[in-house]
Amino acid sequence: MKADLHVHSSYSDGSESAETVMKLAKERGVTQISFVDHDTVKGLSEVRMLGEKYEIEVIPGIEVSAYDFKRNRKVHVLGYNYDSAAMHIRTLCDGLLKRRQTHSLWQIEQIKAVGYELDVSTIAETAKPSETIYKQHIMHHLTEAEYTSPAYKQLYKSLFKGDGVAAGDIVYIDAMDAVKAIVADGGLAVIAHPGQLDSYDLISELVPYGLGGIERNHPDHTIKDHQKVEALAKQFGLVMTGGTDFHGAYGATNELGVITSPSNLLKDIKS
Repeated sequence: MKADLHVHSSYSDGSESAETVMKLAKERGVTQISFVDHDTVKGLSEVRMLGEKYEIEVIPGIEVSAYDFKRNRKVHVLGYNYDSAAMHIRTLCDGLLKRRQTHSLWQIEQIKAVGYELDVSTIAETAKPSETIYKQHIMHHLTEAEYTSPAYKQLYKSLFKGDGVAAGDIVYIDAMDAVKAIVADGGLAVIAHPGQLDSYDLISELVPYGLGGIERNHPDHTIKDHQKVEALAKQFGLVMTGGTDFHGAYGATNELGVITSPSNLLKDIKS
């Protein structure tokens, strides 16, 4: 088994179509995959058909952009194997997607005001099938520099961070509500890359609401993170997951399928 349970596509902020990602997965020997596009389950029907075409098992997935309001920090919550209707997840995320789109349109106008040439309709067309514009889509129309290059990082920071003209953020979903919605839809709620966002202190507080897993294997995790995850998983009886956090050209150069989930994972997700 080779399960990459953390990949993104152009249904949110990934650069590649779901089919391109699935082709790469097939080439690299991935046998199970989960597309965890941000705050949307829109691509699930297509991904399932592609799974049959490429003979790769598809685990329904999502990555909810949430927040730990107690500690004032972002936290991402993965959801796996939820009911196809995903009624609670959709209801929770619809407002977030609208807020993100409104904010992105504002960011585009701020960037245009300081002299950059941007066309909203062209950016929106590039973003499809995502119905929401992300910063990656805006950057795509500002520079040809690679995501990991100093030039890209400098431009991104100057526009979107600190005193940048397009700085600021939206109001995210409470992490507790994200967990509850995933569980209500019959899914497994998992804290994503806790080492990246320093989400460790939150885990014990989410367990009573149904948190069932914690992501162990992730490109940003160190040996120390692995040890922390293993200890928490043992303490609270949590499933450990993993994946590459693949975003194509819109993310770090993580090769699909290089980082996978622990071998006993799938039976735990489906139980």
